[in-house]
Amino acid sequence: MMNAARAAEFAAEWVSAWNSHDLDRILSHYADDIVFLSPVAKKRMGNGRVAGIDALRAYWGLGLSSQPDLKFELKQALAGHDTVTLIYRNHRGQDAAETLEFNGDGKAVRSYACYTSQE
Repeated sequence: MMNAARAAEFAAEWVSAWNSHDLDRILSHYADDIVFLSPVAKKRMGNGRVAGIDALRAYWGLGLSSQPDLKFELKQALAGHDTVTLIYRNHRGQDAAETLEFNGDGKAVRSYACYTSQE
């Protein structure tokens, strides 16, 4: 069950994992059958749907290696029913929101990333 305290705890660990650039630590938040939807994935890979932990590892591995300055700054964590929405700013000064849906083991099975445009 997601509540405000759990959402804040998850958000702090999630952002810390990303800022560490430790791919295994990042992926530890996700289930093997994760489905990740992102317009960045669409732009970089031609498909906005990344399905499965191995595909996500490959996609984010490339992303981390090509963006050594990647850093997230958490703005807010919103609790929902078995979900959390993380609102953060990335290293490019772009605002983002990511909603994660969790299974019974507390691992994300769906994740949806949305961004402000960068014109």
